[in-house]
Amino acid sequence: MSVPQRLLLCELADAYGVGTQYWSANGTLEIVEDETLIKVLAAMDVDARSEESAYAALEEAHLAPWRDILPACTVAREGCVSYLHLHVPHGAGLEVGIEFEEGGFLALEQGEDFTEPRLIDGMLTGQATFLIPGDLPWGYHTLVASVDPSSAYDECAPQEPSTHRAALIYAPARIELPSVQNKRGWGVMAQLYSVRSHTSWGVGDASDLAELCAIFGEMGGDFVLVNPLHAAELTGHMTPSPYLPVTRRFFNPIYIRVEDIDEYAYLRPGQRAKIDALAAGSRALSEVNGIIDRDTSWANKREALRVIFTAPRSHSRQRAFERFTAEQGKGLEDFALWCAVREAGEGNFPEGFDSPDSPAAKEARTVYAQSIEFYSWLQWILDNQLARAQRVARESGMSIGIFHDLAVGVHPVGSDTWATPDVFAQAVTVGAPPDVYNPLGQNWSQPPWRPDALARQAYAPMRDLVRTVMRHAGGIRVDHIMGLFRLWWIPEGNAPSQGAYVRFDHEALVSVLVLEACRAGALVVGEDLGTVEPWVRDFLADRGILGTSVLWFEQDETGHFLSPEHIRSTTLATVDTHDLPPLAGYLDGEHVRIRESLNLLVDPPARVWKEAQEERARMVSTLEGAGLLNAQSPRARLDPRGEAIDDLQDEAAKAEAAFHAAASASYSEEAIIEAMHCYIARTPAELIAISLVDCVGEKRAQNQPGTNNEYPNWRVPLADETNELVFVEDLPTNERLHSLIRGFTAELISQR
Repeated sequence: MSVPQRLLLCELADAYGVGTQYWSANGTLEIVEDETLIKVLAAMDVDARSEESAYAALEEAHLAPWRDILPACTVAREGCVSYLHLHVPHGAGLEVGIEFEEGGFLALEQGEDFTEPRLIDGMLTGQATFLIPGDLPWGYHTLVASVDPSSAYDECAPQEPSTHRAALIYAPARIELPSVQNKRGWGVMAQLYSVRSHTSWGVGDASDLAELCAIFGEMGGDFVLVNPLHAAELTGHMTPSPYLPVTRRFFNPIYIRVEDIDEYAYLRPGQRAKIDALAAGSRALSEVNGIIDRDTSWANKREALRVIFTAPRSHSRQRAFERFTAEQGKGLEDFALWCAVREAGEGNFPEGFDSPDSPAAKEARTVYAQSIEFYSWLQWILDNQLARAQRVARESGMSIGIFHDLAVGVHPVGSDTWATPDVFAQAVTVGAPPDVYNPLGQNWSQPPWRPDALARQAYAPMRDLVRTVMRHAGGIRVDHIMGLFRLWWIPEGNAPSQGAYVRFDHEALVSVLVLEACRAGALVVGEDLGTVEPWVRDFLADRGILGTSVLWFEQDETGHFLSPEHIRSTTLATVDTHDLPPLAGYLDGEHVRIRESLNLLVDPPARVWKEAQEERARMVSTLEGAGLLNAQSPRARLDPRGEAIDDLQDEAAKAEAAFHAAASASYSEEAIIEAMHCYIARTPAELIAISLVDCVGEKRAQNQPGTNNEYPNWRVPLADETNELVFVEDLPTNERLHSLIRGFTAELISQR
């Protein structure tokens, strides 16, 4: 494109919230290519392929707000007076008020507005401004505008009075944080599928979660943060990643504990025998330190659940089930229909099922009525069991309880994209531009929400999923919370690095999150790692949303680790993250070893091993300087590999050997791990979390970003430093775990 055309394209992109440039992770200003901008705009139905079409789209963007009397959705929050702009025939009479969610009406006061009228579609249109007070009740209200055109100056104006309605979301100013109660909370992070008991069916479940809450609650913990429990495919192969669900609103029934269902106790002997046989087959999977087999576990569990589903329910149980389905409404019915149709098609959709409202889908609601009820029942059962787990957590002394995790997006061919296709952008996926850990960028294969569609639907998709996830939780972690502000869109056919940022109405999305959290009495943590505009963290902190601090990433520009007092207070502080190997593995170079074996290193392996050695040394030095490691304490004997380093010919092998020689001459990894946790106990962070894998000495990574089947992501069961499986029943007597918790909590108490 020539310069004038580039300027036009940039103006058009800005009108639709598409960034034309961005600051990279290494601090350089990157310019988004024209072709990428055109493709991203096309995903929002904006034609920028020619100068003529771009001018037309830009004109439409300028005129669109003036064509609507009321905005599709208005967002306001307590403590702030908000301005509502309406557009009516110039000179027309106008009255505006609010119908409250819980009943009642408030007339709004009109403010001054000297905006000049504009000719819109042949009619002179004026702008009027009304004031929304800062002391209204929270909720999802309705704006009502009554227009009397009799006094309008333009004879082309409509002649009859009219009434118009639109959504008003009124949110709390902020979420109350634990510091208000002079308490800093701590808890444990766990990948629930990997934390199994001898009675679970090959995958950790809701009963195991309740036990974790009881164990750590009695140790003084305040919460258990688990991986996303969103539903995956329930027919065919189940995607292992909890961050690529088919829906974010509903849960994965693989986490149901079959024997905890009330009706199980009243089954006939033959039915019990069948379920016990299925359980035995799945439990055998738990006793093997191999890759977690979700498909076999779920196949057995689903067959057992069908047996229980057909058993009679008491009157009260049936009424409770009916109340649940009525409360969840069409969203649950559509999800259950999607599951039923996929099951009937053995994982595929027959022709004609392109939406839940298609003629074929309407007919299927009758044909598959029993199957729809079954999949709805599964959600009710799991809802009951998650409620019990949260109840156990609170009864065990936890002040927060279960902390759920909210994935950033959904599977491209999941139930959410099928049930609400209009809210998703087409021909683009979400990811991240290149950074230090992923120099090629990332493509997460998830279609993004469209900002304009969210506003038209009054952010119902956001509020529905957040409300459901928070039903039985004391907190929610939002993965990649920057996605509420902007997301990296990658057009089909482009490399992950060839994308553009698209802005969202963060005030609206964050307000929905805050409103639902306050209604649920829950805390919110946002994963704000990576490239983040500084004002974003300030905005979140102002709304009472905690950020994330990971010790490995808390380094200054020289590579030195920040002292505890310089780490943000408004965070959930941890030592590591699930996208890195556990500490025992990281300290042993597992993060380099995996990437080297998978050819994911951009720099020469020898250099990466040397940098890892230097980073480990800086960490040890930092802990020594803090008095958490005694430099005079006995050190481990040198690893024999260090004696023959000079005999190695390969530079990478020599660098790796040097890494291990230096590590073996230092403190034990267990001593370093305990010291690192004592270090974060000295930070002013509102919440602190310890990873369960670090408590027991696990070395294997749960996830290696940038891979799919090259590494068994999200399929590694919990084990200790000797590679022996660790079961839930083992945790109360695990001395390594207790040693870490004792040292950490003692340090935490000393800081009060």
